[in-house]
Amino acid sequence: MDHSKHQAPQGYEPGEGILTTLIRIPVRIVVLVLVLPARMVWDALTALWHAADRVLLRPLGRALLWLLDTLVLTPLAWLYTWVLTPLGKAAAWLAVAVLIWPWIGLWRYVIVPVARYGIAAPAVWLYAHVLTPLGHGLRWIGTALLLPALHGLGNGIGWLITVLLILPLQFLWRYVAVPVVRYGLVVPVVWLYEAVLTPVGRGTARVLGMLWQGTAWTLGMLWQGTAWTLGMLWQGTAWVLAQLWRGIAATGRGLGLAVAWLVMTLLVAPLVWTYRHILTPVGREIAAGFEVAWRIAGYISRAVGRALATIAWYLIGAPFSWAYRTVCTPVGHFLRDAVWAPARRAAAEAGRAARAALATARETVRQARRDAWRALVGAPGSARSGEPRGIPARTLGSTTTVPSAAQASETPLGGDPFAKQG
Repeated sequence: MDHSKHQAPQGYEPGEGILTTLIRIPVRIVVLVLVLPARMVWDALTALWHAADRVLLRPLGRALLWLLDTLVLTPLAWLYTWVLTPLGKAAAWLAVAVLIWPWIGLWRYVIVPVARYGIAAPAVWLYAHVLTPLGHGLRWIGTALLLPALHGLGNGIGWLITVLLILPLQFLWRYVAVPVVRYGLVVPVVWLYEAVLTPVGRGTARVLGMLWQGTAWTLGMLWQGTAWTLGMLWQGTAWVLAQLWRGIAATGRGLGLAVAWLVMTLLVAPLVWTYRHILTPVGREIAAGFEVAWRIAGYISRAVGRALATIAWYLIGAPFSWAYRTVCTPVGHFLRDAVWAPARRAAAEAGRAARAALATARETVRQARRDAWRALVGAPGSARSGEPRGIPARTLGSTTTVPSAAQASETPLGGDPFAKQG
């Protein structure tokens, strides 16, 4: 990258004024002086944070996680697996045994048998052998005896009611009540309505109608006159008020325009000019100066950090590296080849010799035990090595013995060999 030429930051508008050109370099110098310590402190804190994260925080976090897993999670898991789970199962079993099984037994062995054999079975027997025959007999009595008797009694009572009550009432209604009501009440009322009440009602209605029409015409004329008078008064008042409102509105518009012109001319225009030609260039230059100064301070901080790292390497790292390569590595190789390797080989040989001695002693003891067992009870040809077989069982009348050996008693000498072997 060519740093010989000044590179203007992006975002500058064309046609910059002389004010922008004059304040650019001083602003950047001042901002660089102010930002450089902050950037170096920031880079130092960042490097310190990364170093602390690698060296302290991550191992501490792993240690805390291990402690949490060892001291909390593992005991909790063990407690849950071997204490709480069995306790929960025991509590569940106890709850079932105490709360559920008694009710199940009560239902199954008390309530169900009592309900079945104490209530349901007697009720079924009573229904099948008592109530059903009784119902059939009552149905036959009602169908064969009571129903014909009731039918005949009903017919007789109906004939008596018809002869003694309905026929006289029908004769009285047809030949007495109807003629009296028709010719004594209805015909005179109809004649009175048609010949007297109707003409009188029509005349009264005509007179009342003419009175209503006259009164309505008089009231209508009065209402029209009053409405015309009030309408003229309202129109005149509205015209006066409208002219007054127009004058007030024109005056207000003029005053508003004047105040707006004064505000725009004396306040808004200077503020806009100041913001556009002073604050915006200065703010843009300050922001660009901060950006450039932060980047330059980063380069300077990186160079200072590399210089300090180089000095630390030549003062501390290089001597330690030389001492490790020149002194510690040869000494370590000598100790590994001259001390550690022979000691390891000697320990391996001693271990092999000890294992061989133990194997030989174990085989010797096994062979001696096998010889002693053979001397005591004998060793058939089919017996496996190291596993003695028991004495064959004999009956009370059996005389079979080992050839060329005295007859042994029922109880072997020296106790039960199988008990000793077990």
